[in-house]
Amino acid sequence: MNVIWARSAAILISVAVASAGLYLWRGPVWALSLGCLALLGQLGYYLYQINRLWKVLDAPAYGEIPSALGLWGEVYYRLHRLVKRWRLQVLQVEQQHLRFIQAIQASPNGVLMLDDADQIEWCNDVAEHHLGLNARRDVRQRITHLIRRPEFVQYLMRQRFDDPLVMRDMGSHKHGVIAVQILPYGENRKLVLTQDITKLENTEAMRRDFVANVSHELKTPLTVLTGFLETVRDLPVSEEDRRRYVDLMLVQSMRMQHIVEDLLALAKLESDAQAPGYEPIPVNGMIAHLLHDAEALSQGRHRITSDVDAGVILRGSETELFSALANLVSNAVRYTPDGGQIGIRLAMDEGHAVFSVSDTGLGIAPEHIPRLTERFYRVDRSRSRDTGGTGLGLAIVKHVLSRHHADLRISSEVGRGSVFRVVFPLDRSGHEAQQVRGGDMPQRAA
Repeated sequence: MNVIWARSAAILISVAVASAGLYLWRGPVWALSLGCLALLGQLGYYLYQINRLWKVLDAPAYGEIPSALGLWGEVYYRLHRLVKRWRLQVLQVEQQHLRFIQAIQASPNGVLMLDDADQIEWCNDVAEHHLGLNARRDVRQRITHLIRRPEFVQYLMRQRFDDPLVMRDMGSHKHGVIAVQILPYGENRKLVLTQDITKLENTEAMRRDFVANVSHELKTPLTVLTGFLETVRDLPVSEEDRRRYVDLMLVQSMRMQHIVEDLLALAKLESDAQAPGYEPIPVNGMIAHLLHDAEALSQGRHRITSDVDAGVILRGSETELFSALANLVSNAVRYTPDGGQIGIRLAMDEGHAVFSVSDTGLGIAPEHIPRLTERFYRVDRSRSRDTGGTGLGLAIVKHVLSRHHADLRISSEVGRGSVFRVVFPLDRSGHEAQQVRGGDMPQRAA
């Protein structure tokens, strides 16, 4: 027997006992009157509490459960406990929903939900950015009224969503590439996923350009070699012409060899995930080697000066850094007309070691500077080939400096020359004077 039946039985038994006692004392009339009054009072109390309960159920509000004595107190207590349990369940569902929304908002992909009429129910911030929408303004609007691109409308109406749709010139800046994938779910509802593939498209374009450039760079010397070999094989030529042809073929073969060597060097740098060590580099010897190579390449056609702080300390891979700095110096020699001046400088600047190469050459237009470190990118293709460049030197410089966490800063003015500055990080820079004062070598930065 539960508590309601127990308390109801207790009340009835109490009324019966009281009526029986009054019957023995005053007679049946008094006993009957007491029983009737008790039952009427109980009924009136029940009607009052039922009215209170009706008001609570008609306009429920958490925490406004009335209190009462006896049986109705037990009813209200249990109702309060039930409401509290339901409220906890609702709060848990709301927290799960909030975490779900936060997780979708944190996603790098856009998420947009459509109802059975292709109207927007909800979308995250990334989808707003990708598709140029506003969640508050555009809710309950048909998606085709907001995105009127013909390819998107056809993709939505075709109902074949196996492959994503690629849309160009999208996003807030109208220059991105967005992949859109629609996933049906529920009762004729759709989930629209968007992904910014601009970087992937650029990478793919760079790959295609790279293959085309490699093919083009190798095709020219191979064509020359093939032509001279056919000439030597099929036509009678004098010994002087034969020697001249062989010299030209040797130049072209060496050019192909340099291209292959630079490509292998780039591949090695890109595949080597291990950062270079922090061994001190003999700076004076490396700079002397750079000056010797520059003078040999110039053959007296330029004035080459150097300003080197002998106390500067560099840490890293000597082979890699020499290759990068040698590329900067050789470029300055190649692209500076005869009689020009080339300056090599190594000094400390605010705790950083800075290597710079300046020249009085042709200079570089501002629009070319951001692309100088791309493979095979040349400001002047014909001049680059004439001077023996492979078009990969600055790409090697970029990868070497990236592995050493150094920055390449380029400033140039057309007709007045250029300055290439390499700024090394604090953990790869030092000075003998600082070392003497500090005692120990600077530690690697965290």
